[in-house]
Amino acid sequence: MDAGREVRNRLLNGLQLSKLYTFEVAARHQSFALAANELSLSPSAVSHRINQLEEELGIQLFVRSHRKVELTHEGKRVFWALKSSLDTLNQEILDIKNQELSGSLTVYCRPSIAQCWLVPSLGDFSQRYPAISLTILTGNDNLNLQRAGIDLAISFDDAPSSQLSHHFLMDEAILPVCSPQYAQRFELQGRPSHLLHCTLLHDRQAWSNDSGTDEWYSWAQHFGIALPASTGIGFDRSDLAVIAAMNHVGVAMGRKRLVQKRLERGELVAPFGEMALNCHQHYYISTLDGRQWPKIDAFIHWLKALAEEVK
Repeated sequence: MDAGREVRNRLLNGLQLSKLYTFEVAARHQSFALAANELSLSPSAVSHRINQLEEELGIQLFVRSHRKVELTHEGKRVFWALKSSLDTLNQEILDIKNQELSGSLTVYCRPSIAQCWLVPSLGDFSQRYPAISLTILTGNDNLNLQRAGIDLAISFDDAPSSQLSHHFLMDEAILPVCSPQYAQRFELQGRPSHLLHCTLLHDRQAWSNDSGTDEWYSWAQHFGIALPASTGIGFDRSDLAVIAAMNHVGVAMGRKRLVQKRLERGELVAPFGEMALNCHQHYYISTLDGRQWPKIDAFIHWLKALAEEVK
């Protein structure tokens, strides 16, 4: 292996921690002089440490000019990775000092679960645990929790990832829902055969990126119902299909857990009564292995209690 490639492939070691801290301070101030003042060093000592770090990493971190220094593109990446690691370490120390029922907690889930089920109840969690600062992130992707800085994820799928610790949260069933006006217009009450004249609304990413119209066709096959030839309108979120249904666009395949309150308020109706199909998929809570932290356990316990309320 040539010397240049050896430098590029060299991994960090403990001896570089002090140099990395010097780099973090210099990057934060965008100034070797201000970094030197914070670190009680001379500007030349700061510059020397940065030069050594650049040589050892094989990466140029700063562009130097006569009056200022600026981070390179690679330097910005290293700085934000280092800042994230320091923030995580500081939060861990703060959690330990505060018996871990304080600090930040980042939760990732599907947008529909967040909008229809989780977010409306968060006030109760905040009242119970006011020292825990929640961040809710949403998306349809399967993320690397550790890399994304996520403490806990809520998913809807056949089975959770084998690479994570998981807890069963709740089951689910699907049934057609629409607005009262739409049901009246197409005379849907108790007449599933009238679906042939309706617009169907689909969550095309119900449990994967290619679920397509599976929810509707699974339900129709189970109950022996004929569906219109047109596939209707597709969305990448269940709640968007439901919102379209509330606005008289068509009939959505609703998840009972997510539409229950709207049914109770009369914003939606289930025109075919209890013709609900139990899903093979379930809601799961997933965490990284070894993260049985009090604040995570508190949120999991709260989620399970919330799921029990709407059975």
